[in-house]
Amino acid sequence: MWRNLALFVIKNRRLLIGLLTVITVFMAWEARKVQMTYDFAQVVSPTDPDMVYFQRFKQKFGEDGNVLVLGMQDSSVYQLGNFNELRSLTDTLSKVRGVNGILGVTRLPKLEKDTATQSFRAVPIFRNFPQTQAELDSLMRVVNAQEFYKGQLISPTTGATLLALTMDPAYLNSSRREAVMQEILGHAERFQKKTGIKMHYAGLPYVRATMTTKVASEMKLFVGLTIVMMALTLLMFFRTWSAVVFPLLIVLIVVVWCIGSMVLLGYKINLLTGLIPSIIIVIGIPNCTYLLSRYHYDYRKSGNQVLAMARVVRKIGLVTLMNNTTTAIGFVVFCFTNIAILFQFGAVATLNIFVAFAVSFILMPIVFTILPPPTPKQLEHLEAKPLMKLLEFFDYVVLERRRTVYLTALALMVLATFGAMKVRSVSYMVDDLPKDSSVNSDLKFFEQHFNGVMPLEMVVDTGKPKGLLKLKTLEKIDRLEKFLRTQPVLTTPVSVVTFLKASTQAFYNGSPEYYRLPDNSEKNYIFSYLAHSQSTKGNEGQLTSKLLRSFTDSTMREARISLKIADVGSHNLDTLLNNRIRPEINKIFNGTGMDVKLTGTTIIFTKGNEYLIGTLKESLLIAFALVGLVVLILFRSIRAVFFTLLPNFFTLLLTGGIMGYFGIPLKPSTALIFSIALGIDGDNSIHLLAKFRQEMAANGRRVKAAISTTLSEAGTSMIYTSIVLFLGFSVFAFSEFGGTKALGLLMSASLLITNFSNLILLPCLLVTFEHGKDEDVIDQSGIKHYDDNYHEEDDDLELNLSRMQVQPRLNG
Repeated sequence: MWRNLALFVIKNRRLLIGLLTVITVFMAWEARKVQMTYDFAQVVSPTDPDMVYFQRFKQKFGEDGNVLVLGMQDSSVYQLGNFNELRSLTDTLSKVRGVNGILGVTRLPKLEKDTATQSFRAVPIFRNFPQTQAELDSLMRVVNAQEFYKGQLISPTTGATLLALTMDPAYLNSSRREAVMQEILGHAERFQKKTGIKMHYAGLPYVRATMTTKVASEMKLFVGLTIVMMALTLLMFFRTWSAVVFPLLIVLIVVVWCIGSMVLLGYKINLLTGLIPSIIIVIGIPNCTYLLSRYHYDYRKSGNQVLAMARVVRKIGLVTLMNNTTTAIGFVVFCFTNIAILFQFGAVATLNIFVAFAVSFILMPIVFTILPPPTPKQLEHLEAKPLMKLLEFFDYVVLERRRTVYLTALALMVLATFGAMKVRSVSYMVDDLPKDSSVNSDLKFFEQHFNGVMPLEMVVDTGKPKGLLKLKTLEKIDRLEKFLRTQPVLTTPVSVVTFLKASTQAFYNGSPEYYRLPDNSEKNYIFSYLAHSQSTKGNEGQLTSKLLRSFTDSTMREARISLKIADVGSHNLDTLLNNRIRPEINKIFNGTGMDVKLTGTTIIFTKGNEYLIGTLKESLLIAFALVGLVVLILFRSIRAVFFTLLPNFFTLLLTGGIMGYFGIPLKPSTALIFSIALGIDGDNSIHLLAKFRQEMAANGRRVKAAISTTLSEAGTSMIYTSIVLFLGFSVFAFSEFGGTKALGLLMSASLLITNFSNLILLPCLLVTFEHGKDEDVIDQSGIKHYDDNYHEEDDDLELNLSRMQVQPRLNG
């Protein structure tokens, strides 16, 4: 099969090049339509009960993660000139397309009692804008008397203030988001230049927009760095520009197909899929280097380009396909999850790994049978002295120092086990950004002055329509809110209770001491005024009605408690929710028949990360099973499965140990590493094992002799591949995202470890276990089916080179 494939490719090269060109042009056209996204909700299964409840919550009460906040802490903002600039900024931002509403000091409404209509009206405090500093100071005293806004828009301790912009979800979830964010930030920066007041930005829309922009820029950076790194590596190995230009051209074609396939599948680029183009380059180059190094090896023996390339495809086609299959397993396991972001990552990566294999096996034979044959200088890499010395050392260690190898491996595994036990699972909402980034520094500003900006929601279900009209129910909610205000990482809650307190204050003409729930004698009056407010026509009545509807459902059965929380991390959030808030909820509402649910984007995101990590652990087990199955199909030997999986388990355990000793937490980005590393490291195991089986089957040598030949021949391409992968993944260390940086560093570390496990530990296991009653008896089980017996002379007679429109160059 593989021999005929080689002949077909070389004979029909014009047709195949034309076909690939057409497909590539089509994919490039589709790739233009690719879009970016950063959707936290993608990490949670849509069937998860908490996710289902969160979707119902959004349908009932609206989005909780669409508020962008701009903050400042400078007393000069309350000077008349700067305050006018703040008003101008607020008015300008309210007109930006994509901004549904804005709340700031200059637009603050207050509740007023209208005795004529027996209703409350929400009227702007700055109805007539102040003309003097004295007027401004007087109105600011009115603002500070509104207890409802303390801790929400104005910090009662530092005087910091903020603008809260409610964004249109249709803009946030589309390509228009970046333009809207740029316009908003542009207006804010102009305000900063005019007034000298530093602006700070936070909120999920800002975090998502920032991360999306960084993902797009880093994707381009990684592709560029990877190309440069691969070019230098190929030039160092093969010492000819043809061996640099054409492999890179091949992987760039695959990158175009990769992005085009995302569009055709309806996927967008996110934090994970943005890594795929660079990963495809890193994984695709070894296919080319493997083919090229074997081509040089066989050309040196035959002196004929076509014959050498046909031999290469015949000998290593199946093994390379299995290697790519093993690599793909590291990604395809993500398709077994029902998490959108993981499924998309796995599907696109898996598809394009096989595309890279197919394109390289079509174009490499075509290109390098057209180009001039390699010169003796270009073949010198086959006998590079440093490489030969290293392989000779490996051979010595394997044959003479196996006991030392086993003891070293055991000691490393014990140390790694202790290190892996130190690994902790933790994640943050802005976890991937560096600590000194503007996003993190601004987040600290809001946590310092307002306790946080990440959304946290609670819903109190009274179980009965109009249950919220009972004063005892409201008092229990108030009791919960008083407890919540004692938690330093939470903002002041906003709910129907705080709205009722503001209504009581308004009923008593705005006196701050009346900011409380109405008592039994006041309740009917307050509720009557609120009922009349909802039926009052005009903007003031509509605003009052809208505020009330934001915190209750239409039947007055459920009450929403809305808070903001600091980005404390998943571990601290779990402690806060499970050890403090939920016990207090049980204490307050036990026996009342009422139910309190905790929800919101923050909880969903944190749960999603925990669910993701658990899913990735299951994916790793599936990956082990699939790699073992591939090896079993290829070699039909249980021992071959053992020989493959044990060294790779050793590599993953040491990688986990490194995480523990260096304090790298287990989170979605780092949990990905293990399945991917297993797939890539499994390639080397299969490659060495296949070569070893070939040597055993070809001439019946003893095991030790077969190992020596295997290390000297297969070791070269394995080391080349490891170097290429190491350098390729190392470019991710330049990322601003902590998870991506950890992915690069840990993948590079695992690729260094795999050289020990596959070039020393695996051969030691083969020497120890792969023999019969004595070393002169060779166990042939598992290799009789293998269709490549490596008898070049016999097989070459079957190659009818005259059928190809290529003049063979037979030098001997």
